[in-house]
Amino acid sequence: MIRTWLNPPRPEPLPVENRRVVVVEIVLVFTLTLGLSALRSLLSLVDSLLREQALADQRVALNVPQATNQVLDFLRQLLSATQLFAWGALGVYLLWRAGITLRRIGLDRDRPGGDAARAAGLAALIGIPGLAFYLVARAVGANLTVVPTALDHWWQFLTLPLSAFGNAWAEEVLVVGYLITRLRQLGWSENRTLVASAVLRGSYHLYQGFGGFVGNVIMGLVYGRVWQRTNRLWPLVLAHFFIDFVAFVGYAILRGRVAWLP
Repeated sequence: MIRTWLNPPRPEPLPVENRRVVVVEIVLVFTLTLGLSALRSLLSLVDSLLREQALADQRVALNVPQATNQVLDFLRQLLSATQLFAWGALGVYLLWRAGITLRRIGLDRDRPGGDAARAAGLAALIGIPGLAFYLVARAVGANLTVVPTALDHWWQFLTLPLSAFGNAWAEEVLVVGYLITRLRQLGWSENRTLVASAVLRGSYHLYQGFGGFVGNVIMGLVYGRVWQRTNRLWPLVLAHFFIDFVAFVGYAILRGRVAWLP
């Protein structure tokens, strides 16, 4: 049983005649979701590099106002989170249509305690060194100054957790559970699928600078390998949520009270 947990069964490679359909599906899914975000992120980095200011002197906010009216802004924040939930649900649905159940990708509810414990460990493993890496990257001029939230309304403490979970859900489902499974079905090796997943994760963080890209590639390599070994996706989703929740909500609470925060 332990051996099965550490080496879960892989899906069988698809017949050659069916692989073209999967390739088209992958292209469409990521054109509509995180792949398009990666292209926009690349253009954002190029724009930052063309400015006279150094990268570290430029700021990028992760959660920004989307309307001048508070009620409309609140509703648009909810819609943004809903879009992220839908992106992740699309990946789950397409795998389910292909005969791959929630249990096979580790989204069942059989091990809540173990999943939560592993999530806490992953969050600490990535979150604490990740903060140090960001500070170093910014200090050497390889990263923009990242502001977790530019929101300043009472309802941000409702929308920021939703944004954190939406990011975690969409990214881990699509970039790990969906993409790696589909690439396995195309006959790709474990290492090749891992690198593809990690580079994609890094690419849509390029708007933060080179440090954001490298840091998220490292995160992708760790998270992807953990999933390949355990086949449990909930720990990745929850760990990602914990990291974003602390960053978003913690910043909103401490902003203006801690001198070194931007």
